[in-house]
Amino acid sequence: MATQERAVRTRRALIRAAAEVFASEGYVPASLPVISDRAGVSRGALHFHFKSKDDLARAVEEEAAHALDQIIADARDGPPRPGLQMLAVAAGNLAAVMEGDVVIRAGFQMDGDITRKGGGALSRRWQDWVGETLRRAEREGELADGVSWRAMEATVLASTVGLQALAARNADWRPAERVSQIWGLLLLVGSNRHAPGSGPDGLAGTCPQGHRPDPTVN
Repeated sequence: MATQERAVRTRRALIRAAAEVFASEGYVPASLPVISDRAGVSRGALHFHFKSKDDLARAVEEEAAHALDQIIADARDGPPRPGLQMLAVAAGNLAAVMEGDVVIRAGFQMDGDITRKGGGALSRRWQDWVGETLRRAEREGELADGVSWRAMEATVLASTVGLQALAARNADWRPAERVSQIWGLLLLVGSNRHAPGSGPDGLAGTCPQGHRPDPTVN
């Protein structure tokens, strides 16, 4: 049992160390020796768990996918609320988790790396759920006249995944803060005020840290 627990801890340490290196250096420049040193694990132990850097990257992406699925499930299975409100909660929580969890941050970052074949699964997972939720919101009359679910989908994706790229270069674009501000605007412009629970007033208490989004972007 002790050997099995040690193996699990080693694997987790390698995945986290890999995520830190992938997030800071990028997938291509990252090296297995650097990752093993950061994890405090021997080269032999690394290769016992992962045969290649690509295997390690897939493990990071799989763990990031589990975290994303949990964020979606928490929003979907939480208190009943209109689709736009549910999206606002999920987007805010995703931004907060991406800011604090290097594994999910590295997972989304690798999604945008064109040097990796087969990437993009994590972003597609998020996009599929966002699109499905917005199509339902449109059918149920939650969106304002003239606002299409496709336009909202593009804005939601840009305000979550896109902000992470900006934040990597400029701390003023911290996702958790900016997503809250952006959703204040989205709910003002994109929601049908006459739909029950819609509009910015319905968002009170649903964002991370329990604050309403400020519709004014500083």
